[in-house]
Amino acid sequence: MSSPVAIKLIHALYTVPVRPRGAVYRDYCVAVADDRVVDILPLADALQKWPDAEMTDLPEHVLLPGLINAHTHSPMTLLRGFADDTELHVWLKQHIWPAEREFVGPEFVADGTRLAVAEMIRAGTTCFNDMYFFPDATIEVCVETGIRASIGITIIEIESAWASDVDDYIDKGLQLADKWQSEPLISFTLSPHAPYTVSDETLVRVAQLSKERGFPVHIHLLETEWEVKQSYQQHDLHPLNRLESSGLLDENLQAVHMAQLSSDDIDRLAALGVNVIHCPQSNLKLASGICPLTALLGAGVNVALGTDGAAANNDLDLLAEAQTAALLAKGISGDAKSVDAFQALEMMTINGAHALGLEQVTGSIEIGKQADFCALDLSAPETQPLYNVVSQVIYAASRRQFTDVWVAGKRLLYGGELTTIDLDDVICSAGKWQTRLAGLEAGMMATARKSDL
Repeated sequence: MSSPVAIKLIHALYTVPVRPRGAVYRDYCVAVADDRVVDILPLADALQKWPDAEMTDLPEHVLLPGLINAHTHSPMTLLRGFADDTELHVWLKQHIWPAEREFVGPEFVADGTRLAVAEMIRAGTTCFNDMYFFPDATIEVCVETGIRASIGITIIEIESAWASDVDDYIDKGLQLADKWQSEPLISFTLSPHAPYTVSDETLVRVAQLSKERGFPVHIHLLETEWEVKQSYQQHDLHPLNRLESSGLLDENLQAVHMAQLSSDDIDRLAALGVNVIHCPQSNLKLASGICPLTALLGAGVNVALGTDGAAANNDLDLLAEAQTAALLAKGISGDAKSVDAFQALEMMTINGAHALGLEQVTGSIEIGKQADFCALDLSAPETQPLYNVVSQVIYAASRRQFTDVWVAGKRLLYGGELTTIDLDDVICSAGKWQTRLAGLEAGMMATARKSDL
């Protein structure tokens, strides 16, 4: 006869489970058995029910569902600050892509992902979607560090060190999905890079694979005005029409950026159940455009938040992303009630889970779901006095106030210290890559100056 599973209790001054919507509990406990939530109840009831349970006491904190970064390129932390203040296509073609051709390989991806995961855990993130080359290296780091990840099977009509052509990208990605199908922390998306880097034939193939394998589809879409013009020039179609004719415009689509939308487009997305991943800071920094968040939410579109890669942001701070999204929506709409604090919290928790197909797993603190939590210390002067917990989290708190993080019941951040990552080693590794990349950039700049003479 098996022994009963040990119960662990987490008590916080406030618990905001996100579901039920709007609930804020004071002096509650979340009871965890192994990797799952088994109860949410008042402190006194929890102590009576499990008097001998191990207790984590957070008397000045709010306990939240773990944050979900629905779009990033984690290895690109090693390109943070590389070629800033540059237009998107110049940034990509003259700086980022040449650097990637020179350096991207398993070691680059593993080191960059480990740096990204360290940053994300310290910022309350427990799950992220990733789109990059050598996803096998990314998966290894995620399993090693204990973070949850939705891994993109990147598909692009450009040869890279990872794959030679579309067939190679797909074959290698599907092999990884088969290899890791029993790993509970890892899920997969099909990730065609963008309409301008993927052919119609490939888009149709992706749609067929999505239906056959049950994978969602994750794609950069309507990021810039140039993308729309290019689509009309090459295909005589709007990008949304291309995706719809390929069978991709549906509830399985995770459309990233969406900064070039008309009101008719928004109605169409709502009717088809398309998910939008909003990356406000990246779009602002690259001057790509502004996603019409107020209109999307008003139409009933599910909108999640992503940071994009650290090369375009320049951080992986999802809390700051939520603050930016809410404030930008108010300013653009002229309506102070637009995107309230709770909606912003939903965008970086349950909405992200829904978009990634993980709503039954994570995104809220509910009985039966995985024990993915983050705890934020409200005692700092920046979050005092306290009138409204959720408003304080969104409008006043910073990522430096996260002290504890759990994924699947495992504590990855304990009192501000990482438990599965050697931070000194990670920073040392980043410094080595900085030296190599700085040398490349200096060489490219010298070459550019000679060509101008």
